[in-house]
Amino acid sequence: MPKEQPKRSAQILRFTTRGLSPESRVQLWEGHNARALIPLDIRTIDDSPMRSQQTNLHLPSVRMASVIGTSQIVERSESFISENPTGMMAVFFAVEGEAFFFHRGGHLNLHPGQAVVYDADRPFVRGFSRGLREIVLTIPKDLYAELVGPSGPDLPAVFDFGAGAGASEQALANLLQATLSMVAPPAPVAEPEREAEPGQRQAADGRGDLRPNLARAEEDTFGLLRLVLGAPDSSAAGLVASAKNFIERHLADQNLSPARVAAAVGISERQLGRHFADAGTTVGRYIQGRRLELARDLLASPDHGRLTVAEVAVRSGFPSQSHFGRVFRRRFGITPLQWRKEARRGLLYG
Repeated sequence: MPKEQPKRSAQILRFTTRGLSPESRVQLWEGHNARALIPLDIRTIDDSPMRSQQTNLHLPSVRMASVIGTSQIVERSESFISENPTGMMAVFFAVEGEAFFFHRGGHLNLHPGQAVVYDADRPFVRGFSRGLREIVLTIPKDLYAELVGPSGPDLPAVFDFGAGAGASEQALANLLQATLSMVAPPAPVAEPEREAEPGQRQAADGRGDLRPNLARAEEDTFGLLRLVLGAPDSSAAGLVASAKNFIERHLADQNLSPARVAAAVGISERQLGRHFADAGTTVGRYIQGRRLELARDLLASPDHGRLTVAEVAVRSGFPSQSHFGRVFRRRFGITPLQWRKEARRGLLYG
């Protein structure tokens, strides 16, 4: 585990160029990046007005950002770095848009589903000819060194996180996307920038206090970074997070088993079982619990009201409706059909 970091409140920041005068957008976009992510020298490729938006989540030890923008070039030259040091490592996850990445040792062409790791205080130029959508993670260099250890990769390091990539790489990208989705704006952002405590913001839009989930997400990020960039079996927390992500993506598959999950994360079934036991459960129990929670949500959802109970069972990975009914009642105390009726009554009468 990383050493104890100073306790700070999580913060959400948001920025959009919507409503800003075209001539001021680049300067204000640079200003937001400098405050919320990484200071950058930014320029557009053509005369079209820049359109960009960003949601930032500052946790006690790491920062996450969801970034969308039109074509642009971003740079940190040696002189710029000397005036704007960060002390950060950065991981850029390309979700949409091709990009080039120039650095001292050469250049890379990056495609959606690829991530690049680099020291933000080494010179680089990144370019997006047709715009971008990406997730960015920044982490202090000393914490990065502690997590990755001496076996860390040479920089820049590129890894795949899309379909067909390793379970841990996919889990890390999915974790960041899911965490940022928890703090995504419920409606288009009207003002250029806004800051709030996650708990306060969520209290306003009805999703509850997210602070426990955010703390867990930060811990899982540490574990997955260690797995992806350090020793492949060095983090029990990362292995469990990777396994849970694999389970989440295969809940509907009736052939999902502890052995298959263990193979996906690259360890033996016995090792995986020990890690889950340390977390207070078993792999099989966790799979069934998540399937039941998925079924419960499907039954309560107005969007899935046309599904029969049998169809809900299949979508949740249960081999038969009778088995599903038994375990559902054992877990929640009522039958699936009763749950659906109670949920509808709640929706109708508040």
